[in-house]
Amino acid sequence: MLDSGTLTRADLSEIVHENIGLSRAACAEIVEDLLGHLCGAMDRGENVKISGFGTFVLRDKAQRVGRNPKTGIEVPIAPRRVLTFRASQSMRERIVEAG
Repeated sequence: MLDSGTLTRADLSEIVHENIGLSRAACAEIVEDLLGHLCGAMDRGENVKISGFGTFVLRDKAQRVGRNPKTGIEVPIAPRRVLTFRASQSMRERIVEAG
């Protein structure tokens, strides 16, 4: 697992399978349902907070003027919604300790 350095849905469902012993198909469905609920909450404009992990926050960015770095021409950048992630304090500490 994690040969590529990236945790995938398949890796998550395998971890669930190893820890609770349900069938692989049931574990894959649990992972898909969980991710679906997280995405659905964000689709509705809700922030998602997972204690001990972090918070996914939706922010609305206003229209602004940007500049093409090559030509210097000003270009309007449309308003948009962006997703940001802020790791919890305990997660930041774990990352520092692991590094």
